[in-house]
Amino acid sequence: MIILVSDTSVLVDLKKGQLLEPTFSSGLTLAVPDMLYDTELANQNGAYLQKLGLGVLTLSGDELAIVQEINAQRSGLSLPDCSALVCAMRPNFALLTSDGPLRAEAKRRKIPLYGILWLLDELEQTHQVACKILMDGLSQLAALPSCRLPPNEMKVRLERWQQQLNPK
Repeated sequence: MIILVSDTSVLVDLKKGQLLEPTFSSGLTLAVPDMLYDTELANQNGAYLQKLGLGVLTLSGDELAIVQEINAQRSGLSLPDCSALVCAMRPNFALLTSDGPLRAEAKRRKIPLYGILWLLDELEQTHQVACKILMDGLSQLAALPSCRLPPNEMKVRLERWQQQLNPK
């Protein structure tokens, strides 16, 4: 089983689409590094996320050194972003992010990488979350001015789920 190391962007998008609870009840394992949790989630909805099942990963001294090295090399990445990247380097871990610079660095380092649309596809394919919930959640995300997901990719999914709900 793979552990998905999330950055804050995915968790925020899931919250905006009212998909946090369905995602965490699906059986997928999501976690964040302790550095990200402490700086970006603890004072927001961190306790709620942990109650849902969000894991918090502790980085080793060697991993923290890599975090600092990457942060020094890549000015566009925060320390919490770098910590998520380093956690995703572990065996059987993958990065789950919608953040462009973080995705680019993961690709450059050949780290397994997924985004929120992949996550929604997984929830659909495993039949863990109803199409109506996925469709409503993605529709809410798509309607936001801040949404940076690819419009064509969202449209494909929304049409597929609509077809499943209303077959002709």
